[in-house]
Amino acid sequence: MTKFDKYLLSQLLLYFGFFALVLVALFWITRAVPLFDRLISDGQSVLVFLELSVLTFPKLIFQIMPLASFAAAAFVTNQLSNESELTVVFATGSSPWRLARPVLVFALCVMAMASLLSHVLVPASQDRLAMRQNEINRDMTARLLTEGVFLHPSTGVTLYTGEIGEDGVLRRVFLADRRDPSARVTYSAASAYLVRNDAKTSLIMINGTAQRLSIPDMQLATARFQDFSHDISSLVDLRPNFHRNASAYLTWELFADWREISKQTGQGLGAISEEFHARFAQAIFAAIAGLIGHAALVSRGFSRFSAWREIMFAIALLLFLDGLRATFIETLVLRPTFWPVAYISSALGAFFAAGLLAIASNPIFVRLRRRPGS
Repeated sequence: MTKFDKYLLSQLLLYFGFFALVLVALFWITRAVPLFDRLISDGQSVLVFLELSVLTFPKLIFQIMPLASFAAAAFVTNQLSNESELTVVFATGSSPWRLARPVLVFALCVMAMASLLSHVLVPASQDRLAMRQNEINRDMTARLLTEGVFLHPSTGVTLYTGEIGEDGVLRRVFLADRRDPSARVTYSAASAYLVRNDAKTSLIMINGTAQRLSIPDMQLATARFQDFSHDISSLVDLRPNFHRNASAYLTWELFADWREISKQTGQGLGAISEEFHARFAQAIFAAIAGLIGHAALVSRGFSRFSAWREIMFAIALLLFLDGLRATFIETLVLRPTFWPVAYISSALGAFFAAGLLAIASNPIFVRLRRRPGS
């Protein structure tokens, strides 16, 4: 590679990292706020929030890579054009095809990074994320019990525990159930404890009072009890319901018998086929997006006007190809044997990029490009 090739490649990688960082931060903020609110309201710590956030990063980075690749290629190419560096390069006899060589190397680097994410890091992080979410869902103390705090595990239900003993006994328990529009039921007990029995979870209250207020006639009924069992299964699902999803399998594991994987995950062959081929297709598409961004800007040639027209055209083309890719990927769920359609959008993207470079290399276009007043 020449010095100019290394310079262009370094600029592409630099701005790719910059745009990837900006996009990841933007998308993460929009997802982090509801996640933080849900975890804190369930009694989880900030460390759990940070752990789950880190586990979502690989998938988030993988999803924004086509955008970052396109933005970096378009920005660097437009910058070279504005600073007349492209004019100097073309004046030395280099063609658009020659100029595209470092961009192709950049696209291959992007595809390598996307492949590492899609085949290793994303499945591993999704597997760990699913396990942690299942552990959180099964953590009764974190979800339902926090000392001295009124919790709302479900709409219309309020739970309060004054103290949680080391032996698991709850003291000074208050439970209000307002889910029935015709009645309000309130329980208070000196102590209580949680009992799991298969799929049923019960709150056993000791030495307490139950009050039932009938809304239509506004009559209050009170009863004292020595012990009382209240089913709270509808408030929290504490069953060990973890099932490994196909997205949590490493790619080399998906080369096994899909029927066996289908039995283990409960997913159909179409969903497994979609997951398998989407990993390859999106990694390739991330590379093609960069080539389209570069080729669209190079095809404009020399012009004193802004490149917004070419940029908007490239964005529209990229959105069209991405929509086409998503549509074809969805068809694999219904027809697992039609796997080649997953790569049609990438093939079309490569064709369009080559076509734009061919237009930029055409002598007729070059003469129009150098027309006075252009």
